[in-house]
Amino acid sequence: MALLLGFLLLLLELCGNTLSLGSRSSTEGTEVLELELPATNYETKDSYKAGPIGGLFQIVHIFLRVVQPNDFPEDILRKILQKKFDLSTDYEKIIYYEIGVIICAVLGLLFVILMPLVGFCFGLCRCCNKCGGEMHQRQKKNGPFLRKCFAVSLLVISIFISIGIIYGFVANHHLRAQIEKTRKLADSNFRDLRTLLNAAPAEISYILSQYTTTKEKAFSDLDNVKSLLGGGIHEQLRPKVIPALDDIKAMAEAIKETKEALLNVNNTLKELKKSSAQLNTSLSDVKRDLEQSLNDPMCSAPPVATTCNNIRTSLSQLDDNTNMDQLPSLDKPIDKINDILQTNLSSLVQQGYKSFNDIPEMVENQTTDIISDVKSTLNSIGSDIESIGEQIPIQDQLSNFMGYINDTETYIRRNLPTLEEYDSYRWLGGLVVCCLLTLVVIFYYLGLLCGMCGYDRNATPTRRGCVSNTGGIFLMVGAGVSFLICWILMTIVVLTFVVGANVEKLLCEPYQNRKLFQVLDTPYLLNENWKHYLSGMVFNKPDINLTFEQVYSDCKENKGIYGTLKLENSYNISEHLNIQEHAGNISNDFQNMKVNIDNIVLLDEAGRKNLMDFSFSGIDAINYNIYLAELSKAPTKANLLSFADDLEVKANHLPHGSLKQSLKNNAQTIRTIHRSEVIPLEQSMSSVYQSIKELQQKSSGLGMKVTNTLSSLDSAQDFLTTHISSVIVEESQKYGNTIVGYFERYLQWVKISITEKIAACKPVATALDSAVDVFLCSYVIDPMNLFWFGIGKATVFLLPALIFAVKLAKYYRRMDSEDVYEDIL
Repeated sequence: MALLLGFLLLLLELCGNTLSLGSRSSTEGTEVLELELPATNYETKDSYKAGPIGGLFQIVHIFLRVVQPNDFPEDILRKILQKKFDLSTDYEKIIYYEIGVIICAVLGLLFVILMPLVGFCFGLCRCCNKCGGEMHQRQKKNGPFLRKCFAVSLLVISIFISIGIIYGFVANHHLRAQIEKTRKLADSNFRDLRTLLNAAPAEISYILSQYTTTKEKAFSDLDNVKSLLGGGIHEQLRPKVIPALDDIKAMAEAIKETKEALLNVNNTLKELKKSSAQLNTSLSDVKRDLEQSLNDPMCSAPPVATTCNNIRTSLSQLDDNTNMDQLPSLDKPIDKINDILQTNLSSLVQQGYKSFNDIPEMVENQTTDIISDVKSTLNSIGSDIESIGEQIPIQDQLSNFMGYINDTETYIRRNLPTLEEYDSYRWLGGLVVCCLLTLVVIFYYLGLLCGMCGYDRNATPTRRGCVSNTGGIFLMVGAGVSFLICWILMTIVVLTFVVGANVEKLLCEPYQNRKLFQVLDTPYLLNENWKHYLSGMVFNKPDINLTFEQVYSDCKENKGIYGTLKLENSYNISEHLNIQEHAGNISNDFQNMKVNIDNIVLLDEAGRKNLMDFSFSGIDAINYNIYLAELSKAPTKANLLSFADDLEVKANHLPHGSLKQSLKNNAQTIRTIHRSEVIPLEQSMSSVYQSIKELQQKSSGLGMKVTNTLSSLDSAQDFLTTHISSVIVEESQKYGNTIVGYFERYLQWVKISITEKIAACKPVATALDSAVDVFLCSYVIDPMNLFWFGIGKATVFLLPALIFAVKLAKYYRRMDSEDVYEDIL
């Protein structure tokens, strides 16, 4: 234990020196990058399980708690460590604590002393034909019952003895097997300790080397200042500026579309006027031809006259139904639109877009010098970081500490063969003890077997068979051997019990519940001038609350040496890793950043005038209803097809002649006019109607639309003028904080790694557990306690066993004489 404690202190001192130097220069952590220390794998398990035999160990532990129920004697141990223990005055406390062990030991010693004497007296008594030595058996009425009771009792006791012997065999073999594993356990612990020593400087180097990763991330962001800073400013302004420019762009497109619509409508109207005039001419010609045909003399005849009059009356339906000439021309509005289009509003809008979208590039051009200064600052910090590895004098100290481990390992390797040799002697002695007990119980089993199998209830005591007699002899031999060996066995049991029970109760149990550490942590215990011994050893400051229990617990949880030993009391990592100092150097560079983008004009005065001219162009003042009303009319007063069909029907009722043929020809002409002139005219009128309807909708509220667009433009321009400075400041701070944040997080990660993760001391706690809890308690003491428990139980049961064996042998052996009863007539 002292060896491991010294190792712990040396390791803590080593890592403390390393950390104090390593804390002087550090770099900052990343925001996105994942920084993790490489995992360190150790061979030795941090817990030990005995396996199925653990249940037997628990039985022994329960027995020891019954024998020794008193609490751990902390006061006595403190006095011993302080050399204030006086046996003459404190013996009562020891007796009180050890009373259970003392009683058991005394009983065992009485057994050791009395059993040889009792055996000697018993042997002399039997030699004098007393104490059952006379080969004569008196017949009793309850003889069969007694024989059966003695046999059953001996069998049960022999089974209990056998169980104890099995415990002894198992414990003896387990102890030997565990001793053979000691070399492997020691080697794995030393490898883990070397891994810990080698990993500590490697972890520090890894942490310091991560500055390069952080710097590369920062350089990447600095090189992307156009998209990060400029893009951030652009995105902040975008929701206010882009909608205004989009409205102006839409208005420019609306002007072009309006011109196109007006031209289309105006041209179509001219075509409609021509088509309408042509239709009117065609209808007039047909009407004149019909009138001439109706002047035929045949129309004077009474039957034909009626038909002709009807036709003459319907000729008024062949007139044109529209008056396209009354519709005013759209040439004046078109001229105004053409004047407005002399100014290229779309080009002006694109200039506004370009001026706004050039913000990232303007930022990049204006921050070139600042970015260069920041990079120089980061490179200078990097140079300091790279020199840290050369400043840490770790190799010499590692070699010294590694030499200490090598010496310890050499010592163990040199003495381990001796331990294994002695253990082989112990194993052989334990095997002899178990075999002696096995021999006794075999005699009993053979005696019971031969006695029960060879017993003849009809045979008299003098005529008993050879097998039954042999059984009785086996029982007597077993009893005799029991007298010879039981006191030797009990001596071994008492010695191992006293040692094993006290080690278990005074070392193993308080180590597991950490009361032993609590005793060691008693103020002024190990050094009367130091309140806390461990802090006095590490820092030479005994007032610092650093305890063995806390160090052991932290190491069990695999915490770093710095936090475990509270090395901040020797040197404060936070002071050496001054995050604000390093971050301040970078922040100062960003505070000097000046970005000027005040000259952004979304739309100049020419563009504004162009929009106002459009709103006063009179497009919304056109009387679209006149056009819609005229265009909604049918081209003719009557349906020419129906008129032609009716004319042809009437012509068919006329007698054959030139009149009838003339009327049919005119009907066909009317159909031709409808197909070639009326239908195209109707289609053109419908198309123009829809165009005018759309034009009316677009021009509706034109002045308000232009006013709203200019208002949105003024608002966006005013926002740029009044708020762009604050936006630049805000985004510059965000950008600078992002760069600085990388290094702040890196430095924070370095601090956490050094204080909580570097040189995690779990192998130290594992080595201590391996030495005390595993090797001493689990490998040695538990099997030894199980051994004396099993052998002791078997030895104790030898006493009733030999009594029953002697009693039972009387019923199995062949007697020299017997009681004879004669019948009296």
